[in-house]
Amino acid sequence: MNRLKIGIRLESLGLPLRRALAEAGRLGVPGVQVDAVGDLAPNTLSDTGRREFRHLLRAHNLELTALGCPLRRGLDSTENQQPRLEHVQKVLSLSFDLGPRLVIVQAGAVTDDSNNPRLHVLRESLQALAHHGDRVGATLALETGLEDGAVLAAFLDRFDTGALGVNLDPANLLLHGFDPYSAVQALGRRSVHSHAKDARQSSASRAAQEVPLGHGDIDWMKYLATLEEVEYRGWLTIERETGENRLADVAAGVSFLRRLIS
Repeated sequence: MNRLKIGIRLESLGLPLRRALAEAGRLGVPGVQVDAVGDLAPNTLSDTGRREFRHLLRAHNLELTALGCPLRRGLDSTENQQPRLEHVQKVLSLSFDLGPRLVIVQAGAVTDDSNNPRLHVLRESLQALAHHGDRVGATLALETGLEDGAVLAAFLDRFDTGALGVNLDPANLLLHGFDPYSAVQALGRRSVHSHAKDARQSSASRAAQEVPLGHGDIDWMKYLATLEEVEYRGWLTIERETGENRLADVAAGVSFLRRLIS
């Protein structure tokens, strides 16, 4: 387990980019994930801007764990499909330029219904993006959570490419009623990145919700042991999407993971 590396998703800190990088450096984590939006969008970030961003990372002893690529619609939608695919291709190229060679995306739900037209659209979209990823040397990681891990693994096994993988998100899986530990086992070698995010399942008195790391229903010792079983050696990137003091929650999460990993 000590070969796992702890990172932070910068957007979880709720701070402007430079302050967020400084805070990540202060927390002593070696890596950060950041979304390719705003000043870091591929159409915005000039060659000079890319050099300056790489310099900022080095100044805080940080490296990128991955680039996030938020989309208004999934890759299973035909609406404005071509501009969306071209944007993801640009983010893949940017990820190679900036270093992580990895892009995380919410692609859309995978179904085991082969007649579902959205599944056909998703397959064609991913085929085009995988071809681009193979060409530029970057991997597209699909966010887990909208389907069972075995269903996603079977879907990805149909692609003959090294440019498609998954970003494990145990909280997303739990929130949608799926087993995060069996998902890790099913996805195995496809797992190229993992979020460290926690959640509580629904009960008669409460709705399912994301909670600070270590305060939910994820058994983190079991999760880490399962990662070890499949020989995962990548990042554990802390993500906090809700809460009134996300900065404090992330800092506590860093301490929590360090205790477990060491």
